[in-house]
Amino acid sequence: MKSFFSILFLLIAFSALAQVTPKTIRGVVKDSQNETVPGATVSLLSASDSTLVQGEITNGNGKFELKSLATNRYILRVSSVGSNDYRSGPLTIDDQHPEVSLPVIILTPSKTMLNEVVVVAKRPLIEQEIDKTVVNVDAMISSIGSTTLEVLEKTPGVTVGTDGEISLNGKAGVLVLIDGRPTYLSGPDLASYLKSLPGGSLDKIELMTNPPAKYDAAGTSIINIRLKKNRVQGFVGDISASYSQGVTARTNNVINVNYNRKKINLFGSMGYSRDADYADDSYNRILYNENSFVNSSVVLQNNLMYTVPGVMTRLGMDYAISAKTTFGFVVNYQNRSRQERLDYFSKNFTARSVLDSLGKGYTNGHFNWRNVGVNGNFQHKFNLEGRELTADVNYITHLTTGEQRLTTMIRSADGSFTNRRDFLYNLPSEIAIYTAKADYVHPLKNKAVLEAGFKSSFVTTDNDSHYYAVSGNVQTPDYGKSNHFIYRETIQAAYLNSRKEWKRMAAQLGFRLENTLVNGRQLGNAEVKATTFDKNYTRLFPTAFFRYKLDSLGNNTLALSIARRINRPNYQLLNPFLFYRDAYSYISGNPLLKPQYHFQYELKYQHKNNFGIALQYNQFTDVIFQTTQAIDDIFITSPNNVASGRILAMATNLNQSLTKWWTLNANLTIAHMALNGVAYSEKLNPEIYQARMNLVNQLKFDKGWNGEVTGFYVTKDLNGQRITNPRYRINLAVQKKVLKDKGSVRLLAEDLFHSWNLKDRTVSLKQADAFHTQITDTRRIGVAFSYRFGKETFARKRRHNDNAADAEKGRVD
Repeated sequence: MKSFFSILFLLIAFSALAQVTPKTIRGVVKDSQNETVPGATVSLLSASDSTLVQGEITNGNGKFELKSLATNRYILRVSSVGSNDYRSGPLTIDDQHPEVSLPVIILTPSKTMLNEVVVVAKRPLIEQEIDKTVVNVDAMISSIGSTTLEVLEKTPGVTVGTDGEISLNGKAGVLVLIDGRPTYLSGPDLASYLKSLPGGSLDKIELMTNPPAKYDAAGTSIINIRLKKNRVQGFVGDISASYSQGVTARTNNVINVNYNRKKINLFGSMGYSRDADYADDSYNRILYNENSFVNSSVVLQNNLMYTVPGVMTRLGMDYAISAKTTFGFVVNYQNRSRQERLDYFSKNFTARSVLDSLGKGYTNGHFNWRNVGVNGNFQHKFNLEGRELTADVNYITHLTTGEQRLTTMIRSADGSFTNRRDFLYNLPSEIAIYTAKADYVHPLKNKAVLEAGFKSSFVTTDNDSHYYAVSGNVQTPDYGKSNHFIYRETIQAAYLNSRKEWKRMAAQLGFRLENTLVNGRQLGNAEVKATTFDKNYTRLFPTAFFRYKLDSLGNNTLALSIARRINRPNYQLLNPFLFYRDAYSYISGNPLLKPQYHFQYELKYQHKNNFGIALQYNQFTDVIFQTTQAIDDIFITSPNNVASGRILAMATNLNQSLTKWWTLNANLTIAHMALNGVAYSEKLNPEIYQARMNLVNQLKFDKGWNGEVTGFYVTKDLNGQRITNPRYRINLAVQKKVLKDKGSVRLLAEDLFHSWNLKDRTVSLKQADAFHTQITDTRRIGVAFSYRFGKETFARKRRHNDNAADAEKGRVD
């Protein structure tokens, strides 16, 4: 701890170096609606003869800074299209007044702009910023008609596994945020949640491979999904509806509305979706004796079909108490139900491949998920420009109810009936989450900033599962398989972060300290003994970032980032109860899991927004992944800390207009992935070279027509014990603007060649081999319609492209 405070002292001293001040004038420009004005022309004139001394353009935040000024008296003039010019009184710069921070400059609309004019600038699909990559979802034609999970699958560098695990640049364990706030879900639960969120409600997706210290230290990377919120004056909105057909039918429909008037900004969304899918899984499992000879084998065919209708609503308000103080709230509600049926057929063979027995069964399940989230937020800006305090409190609850009924019938090789088993499985669970956080930003002199904050989170999960053996109408409790697991987790965190910019260099150094307190209880019953476990650990997570401009304009930059991060076991993974997929496949949790830690390093070169190349190295300890063991002919999968690992990767991105009508966005990642450990006494040291490529071709034609062709290819992939074969997919989308360009009609085709099928092998199994193939409903065609409506009282409609400073000011976590 002594070394920690020494580091914090050095960090503050580092920021204090910025106290030497040359003569400077700085300020910020806003319009009459209190929105910042990027791209305004700032002219510094001599007060004596009005000659131009220096000029500048305001940045994306409406800010400007005129530096290295001589002692003199000046006049400032600011102009912007559609606004009246601003002209200041005389400003004196001398040794007694070396630095002038002007009050906010307000530009009033010119008379020619008082009538409605709507200017909608087309944002690029990909924007490269200092600390993140931004994907503008509206620029993705196929986003309308897709779920949020499907939009993520089309996002460069992002991969979604069959189990719902989301990876970024080949690294699993990604922390997914919605408007800067964690979902506290993972795996299949997170995938189901994102499937119910229509793509039409998304504004942008932020990808952060090395997040700064103000973000949670959890996760290998962060994907922050920003939902739509419009700040133009008046009542505006948009509506979208879509339908797609494969083997199953899906629909996504959403309406977004926004009313902004003076001090109040109201916004909301409502949506209805119907997700449906099928999965045909084929398993070939070979069991060996101690002498490595075949002992028996099982061929298993599973056919799953499900539908998930759902509704979502979102309502929020921002209220400006004054020009400097704003508070707001957001309420989210989702309700989804799932009906599923899994049919399976098995053949058991002897060592000589002679049919021994036949199995047939089915699982019927129905579930309901209800999610409620309430957020209260506060922001206060002090007199010093950029100095602000923000605070958030959150309450989130996830409630699950449902049951599964499993029926298995066994027959001998000649077809005679030998056994039947029926089980009923009730699966209620509840997750309650409370969080509170505050962030303070304090600008220092000479483009230096000091940030500090804290966060507290309290999570309780309650899983109460009940098994019953069913015979006719009689249900007999099976206490050996029943389970009641309660898990509590408290995390207290504090951080300090400092950043500074020089003429060509920028640096950022941060430290985050997190204490985690965990308690897990498995309540006993007539057959199961009660157990409990406790964990308490404190860790320090440093982050560092350096950037250097190779030229005076900053068109070419080099950046180096270093961070330590943690992957805590998700609380669902700590529950030791068994979940039955079929008669031959079980899944269980592991209360003995430890956190996974890793250091990550990245060196990146970026040319404007057009081209970038990065070298990345990641070193992992206590890697958490699902491991499988064979017990007789049953495969049990559970999470374990079984290995150390490393990933060495090169990632490139290209964003280039090849012609007036063709823009290409290409991403290529080449990685070497390796694990070294032991799983169930078997050595686990798989090692592969992998490549991932994502191509997005955006085509612009005459008369409002646009097109999009996307392709994705991945070579062999490594996920713990599973090694998957190469696969690819190609998607098409065509769009036509209608209704005076306020509406659009889209035709969509997904996975044209039905090539996004999964084949994998499970390695390092003790006395077993396992091969798996899965085919799902990925080849689809669809149609989508979207329409913008409403009238703005003042018409200069802008899209704000958040830069690094905006991101640091945003309310997160």
